[in-house]
This record gives sequence, structure tokens and C-alpha cells, in this order.
Amino acid sequence: MAKTPSIPKGTRDFNPQEVAKRNYIRNTITSSFQHFGFQPIETPSFENYDTLMGKYGDEGDRLIFKILNSGDYLSKVDSALYESKNSNFLTSKIADKALRYDLTVPFARYVVQHQNDISFPFKRYQVQPVWRADRPQKGRFREFYQCDADVVGSKSLLQEVEFIQLYDDVFDKLGLKHVTVNINNRKILSGIAQVIGAQEKLIDFTVALDKLDKIGEEKVKQEMLNKGIDQKGIDKLQPLFELQGSFDAQIDNLKIMLASSEEGLEGIKELSFIYSVINSIGLKSISLRLNLTLARGLNYYTGAIFEVSPPPSVTIGSIGGGGRYDDLTGIFGLKNVSGVGISFGLDRIYLVLEELNLFPKTVSNNTDVLFINFGDKEALFALKTINMLRQKGFNVELYPDKVKMKKQMTYANKRNIPFVVLIGDEELKTETFALKKMISGEQTKCNFSEMIDLIKK
Repeated sequence: MAKTPSIPKGTRDFNPQEVAKRNYIRNTITSSFQHFGFQPIETPSFENYDTLMGKYGDEGDRLIFKILNSGDYLSKVDSALYESKNSNFLTSKIADKALRYDLTVPFARYVVQHQNDISFPFKRYQVQPVWRADRPQKGRFREFYQCDADVVGSKSLLQEVEFIQLYDDVFDKLGLKHVTVNINNRKILSGIAQVIGAQEKLIDFTVALDKLDKIGEEKVKQEMLNKGIDQKGIDKLQPLFELQGSFDAQIDNLKIMLASSEEGLEGIKELSFIYSVINSIGLKSISLRLNLTLARGLNYYTGAIFEVSPPPSVTIGSIGGGGRYDDLTGIFGLKNVSGVGISFGLDRIYLVLEELNLFPKTVSNNTDVLFINFGDKEALFALKTINMLRQKGFNVELYPDKVKMKKQMTYANKRNIPFVVLIGDEELKTETFALKKMISGEQTKCNFSEMIDLIKK
């Protein structure tokens, strides 16, 4: 007996109802992107190996799916290298392509490659799948969609303000309340590392700090110790772990802690500006929270950092994030181009809306009317009517086979089709229709115009 096929762990099939719900989220996000003036682009699902590697830190690099070269990919590998079993060196010899880890680095590559055709500042959005060789768990998949919006070519902090407004607009349209946008600044993190004498271990410091919510204060401190950060320096971090109060109160305490760091004070100034503008404008559905342990351990953020938390009643990771990355295009040879962007986690947003029962009841309705098939003559008349209904904007189909009516009605019920049309001998003679409402079972004889009115109601 043939073995039942399966799919790789961390990937999923989607049924029609799930696809309809995912499209609802995607269309909502895309609509907001366009209202804010962003333009769409697309990039390949895989990039050159060198384009992606080294851009996400050691942890990120390990999660990149590498694509083996076609043909006999081992034939050109030096036997000494092969025998050394050094996977890092060997991989670069047998794989010159990799699946994209996110949409930001490919976007930076796109900007550099097409810089002569772009009008700056360039506002782009992109909705495509990405891949990560992560351990699958709830809300964490190996293949998932990102919905990104970025601006390159502007250093104005008003862009950060606009992205917070964009988050607010999308979650308001989705009916998702009590969402928190956590904000920090990598300059503040650099300033803290400077104050505690860990400038040389900034990445290790931020990677450990970013895990505070997951593993707790003591384990974060232990990880820092394991990475070679001095105990005296870690002791100086204690005020950071204990910071509480309003946004302004935390900023005031932070100014004292970072008084000796020019870079740290610059980060505080930037956060204060963003907060003051947002406070003046106001938000509809989300709240803005200063989270000084937020690090998002990626190499390329240089200014503001965002991470979006779902409502407290939902146990899941972040549903969005981003930040400013002034140096990103520089790694591809284009200097002095500032960038900032955010991402929406479509898959996790789906899980949140599902858990909170926030999908509109009509989102999965793909067919409005099913015509029952009683035979060739009836089917021909039905097809002419179906064409006219489709021109009126309705989603309509004819059951393809002349089978028992019970089977056709069962099909309509399973598909949640709200209306069924029956055309028998009498209907053919009078050019009328028997319209049945599936929820109530009520059946009405009507002409074409009356049928349209009943379906609309």
C-alpha cells in the first residue's frame, strides 16, 4: 500500500475558509499600506547566499535555509575541507543560494540594484512568504508570510510616527483592540553597553537582553556572564530591570543612567520626540509602551525598534515588529541611505483573530447562489441566468452533474452557500425561478429582478 504523503514540519496546507480569512487580513493590511502612500514590489523567493548571510547575526544565519547547488555539488569540494567536516565552510562551497529569511535584506538589495530608477524617499510595501529553519511551535512556522512597509531615503523621525499610526490603522480596521506597540532605541542599548563596559559585546548583550520576557532576569544575567560580560557591569544593569512608571518617568530615570553616554542620550531624545508627537495626535486602537529591554537581536537596527504585542488575553508571541536601519544598504555599497520599516505577522494575526472570534461572519462566503442541475435544458437556461447574475457582481455556480437533488443540496450546505435556485418545467415555461434560502428553508417563486432583490436582502 502506498505511503500517505505528508508535508514538512513547520509548513501548512490551507483550506478554502482559511484562505478566505488570510486574504481578509492581507487585503486589510494592503489597503492601509496604499492609503499611507506605499508602493508594491516583489522579490525572488531565494537570493544569492552572500546576500543573506552575515546580515542577521549568528543566530539568524543558522536559521537560513540553504539551497544545494544543482548537479554533483560535492565534486568541486576540496577533499581536505570535506574531511574536516566544518559545516560553515562546506556550506558556502556547495550552496550559492538561500531562501529569504525576511523581506528587509532583499529590499535593501533591491534598492541598491535599482537605485537609478527609484525616486527617494522610496516607500514600498511587500507581502510575500519567508522561510526560517526554526523549531516549529504555536505561532512559529518555518514558512510564513510577512507584510512589510519600508521607507528609504529619509532620516526624519516623522517616518517612525507614521509607522505607529499605520499599526493603529490596521488593527483598528481588523477590530483588534488592546494591542501594544513596544518601542526602544538601539542607541540607548549601545549607551547602556558603553556604561557597563560591554561595548565590544554589544550583540551578545542585546541578544541576551531580548530574552528577558522569555527566560527571566536571572537567566539573562547568566547568559551575559557566559558571553564574557563582567559581573560589575551586569550589576550596573539593575536599575534597567527595575524601571517602571509612565513613559516620561522612565525617560527621566534613563537620562540619569546614561548621563555619560552621548549616543545613549541621542536615543533618548529620539524616543521623546516620537512619543510627544504620537501623544499629540492620539491613537485609536493601540497603546505605545517604552520597553527598554526590547532589543530584537538583529545586527542591522540602528535607531528606533518596534515590537507589537497582542492583547494580554492571547498567549502568543509578537505579531509585528521593525525599526530603523541606517546602515543596511551600506553593506551592498550604497552609503548614507537611511531606512526604517515595520512588518505585520500575518500568520500570528490570523491566530489572534481566530481565538478572539473577530473574523466577520461573511468573510468565508465565496459563493452566493448555487443553481441545481435537473438536466441539459434546465442547465442551459441556468447558465444564461448565471452569466447575468455574475455581471451584477454575484458569485454564482451551477452544480456540474445531474445527480439526486439531495446530494446537490448537501453540497450547498457543506459549502455554506446561502441561496439555491431550482429550475423545473414550470420555471422554464414561465422564465421564473424557485429561490430557496438555505438557513430558513423558505422558498420563493420570483422573476429575475425579484431574485436579485431577495439575494441582496
